[in-house]
Amino acid sequence: MNAHVVVVDDEAAARDMVGDYLKLHGFEVSLCDSGAALRSLMTSRRPDIVVLDLNMPEEDGFSVVRHVKRTAGTPIIMLTATASPVDRIVGLEIGADDYLAKPCELRELLARIRAVLRRAAAAPPSDERVPVNEAVRFGTKWLDLGAHMLRDDAGEELTLTSSEFNLLKAFAENPRRVLSRERLLDLAGARDPDAFDRSIDVRITRIRRKIEPDADQPAFIKTVRGAGYMFLPDGEKR
Repeated sequence: MNAHVVVVDDEAAARDMVGDYLKLHGFEVSLCDSGAALRSLMTSRRPDIVVLDLNMPEEDGFSVVRHVKRTAGTPIIMLTATASPVDRIVGLEIGADDYLAKPCELRELLARIRAVLRRAAAAPPSDERVPVNEAVRFGTKWLDLGAHMLRDDAGEELTLTSSEFNLLKAFAENPRRVLSRERLLDLAGARDPDAFDRSIDVRITRIRRKIEPDADQPAFIKTVRGAGYMFLPDGEKR
């Protein structure tokens, strides 16, 4: 069965152009002119991926991203004419899977759609993942997977961004495995097309400050030179 793509854009010409191009490449396509139209469509059928224009007159595109991620978890690629770094970062932090500035090269959009769909298909089945109600020890802290919360031994919550939580969850599901920066970008849904893999280094640095006894000499999230990072639940014992 062909993947079902929903294109959400209030500009009819842009919406039709993207839709026609994707149909030519074998996708089933639905077109929506607003977030409300997308919500209505998703009550009867969940798409495989959403291509969403952030700049629509009646609703902030970020609220659409939050709704889709909260209710369905469907992959989202954001499109916007502003190309604002703030918009890009906020969108990725709240769960969008990729980002392209408008006007975009349709071949690049096609490639990104296929890449996001591959990542979604490669995600481990739910029965192979860490149970969502499990708390995982990360150095000096506990990661509560069900509550999306990082806390200390006294139960005090520490602030986590969405991408930081997703990274810790990826490590929790892959202990003692070397994860490349590229793989972490995929697992955490943290892909930023401009920052690329250096964005992972920044996020890992922030996480280490929260969970390591000594962030300058990390014992739990180790750097594997030339390969990526590895989570060692027992720290330096391994």
